[in-house]
Amino acid sequence: MSILLSSHAPRNRLVVLGLDGLPLDLARSLGTHLPNIARIAREATRVRAELPELSPVNWTSLATARGPESHSIYGFASMNPQTYEVSVADATQVACPTIFDRLGQAGYVSRIINLPNTYPAQPLRGMLISGFVAQDMDKAAYPPFLAEKLREMHYELEADTNRGASDPAYLLKGLRRTLASRMNALDLLWPDLSWDVFVLVLTETDRLFHFLMDAVLHPDHPHHIDCLAFFVEWDAAIGRILERYDALDAPKRLMVVADHGFTELKTEVCLNTWLKHQGLLMLNREPENEWDASCIGPETRAFALDPGRIYMHTSSRFARGQVQPEQTAALTHRIRDDLMALTWNGEQVMEQVHTAAELYPEAEGPAVPDLVCQARPGFDLKAKFDRTEVFGHFGRTGTHTVNGAIWFDSHGSRPERMRDTGAEILKHFDIADNSICP
Repeated sequence: MSILLSSHAPRNRLVVLGLDGLPLDLARSLGTHLPNIARIAREATRVRAELPELSPVNWTSLATARGPESHSIYGFASMNPQTYEVSVADATQVACPTIFDRLGQAGYVSRIINLPNTYPAQPLRGMLISGFVAQDMDKAAYPPFLAEKLREMHYELEADTNRGASDPAYLLKGLRRTLASRMNALDLLWPDLSWDVFVLVLTETDRLFHFLMDAVLHPDHPHHIDCLAFFVEWDAAIGRILERYDALDAPKRLMVVADHGFTELKTEVCLNTWLKHQGLLMLNREPENEWDASCIGPETRAFALDPGRIYMHTSSRFARGQVQPEQTAALTHRIRDDLMALTWNGEQVMEQVHTAAELYPEAEGPAVPDLVCQARPGFDLKAKFDRTEVFGHFGRTGTHTVNGAIWFDSHGSRPERMRDTGAEILKHFDIADNSICP
């Protein structure tokens, strides 16, 4: 039974600011020149990403207070085990209720801007503007009337990183537009204060770091000053949020969180190419594109999905699979041992290769990977079907890390990993962290 709040009860408001991909060390460095991130970084700690250390996995872990074994988002994409068709993960694939569902049942109102993996927007008690991978404004907004408001203010869902990957000036211009869009949405959804929890995620740092991390870190880079100029605007946006938070009446609470850390790229590492070189991935034709898993041949013994998920091609899970149950354990151990021995320029690539039993106890179903690879910092794992080389550079200069993501809580909590941040949100509203997911 839902327990609705009394209309006379004072609101104990919670503001959650997401800074996608921001590591604490870099936040402190930026804070030597930027006052608003300095205010956060001074007392911030770190939170560990869930594996795989991707945005949809980790923001969904915050949004459900559970890990992938419960919410079933294991990466950017999922594959149909019968047709081998790959599709982009989205909110319809989240296998359990969210904390916003629980908040709504208890009578609390949520306002959410740009939270990844909330597209298409699902009904909730409050308002939602979906984040990555939002494409259609009508499907990105709840309630539906909000879409027209966003169009009127020229709200942009996402910057064009395809062109931006090779055109830094274009990328920075696009990031300024999306940053301005987030601030316009803040101005739209905040002022009436008819909410209990306000979530705003700035994803611009993630996009910047992927393609210009070298420019951010190295003063002699030709685009270093351009990146610093962008950070001035980004810090001013944070300042606008903090100013609004400061103006709230008590009781109130502020949380600031990143979904993963970031570091400079050493090299990309394509696991499907490595599996092909090991004679374990056999294609029955040339792939049409990098995501074309339908070319997996029946002789395949293992394949990978983004970024480091490896699946044994078993007859019990996949339509063309021929690996028998009694062969699975030996094959899994062989791949794990060989990947742990993989090196690049004499440097070990893998920090660890985890089994499903280690990471996701009792999880079942075709989406659950047999192995999840955790690369050492600087190595960016990929699972492309059309690459011919294991190692290489393809336009990116930064990559995610499991450790180092920023966490700040004005109430001083120190969650261990991303799922625990969602539990802290529930705890703030005295909602028991149980029965959210199976």
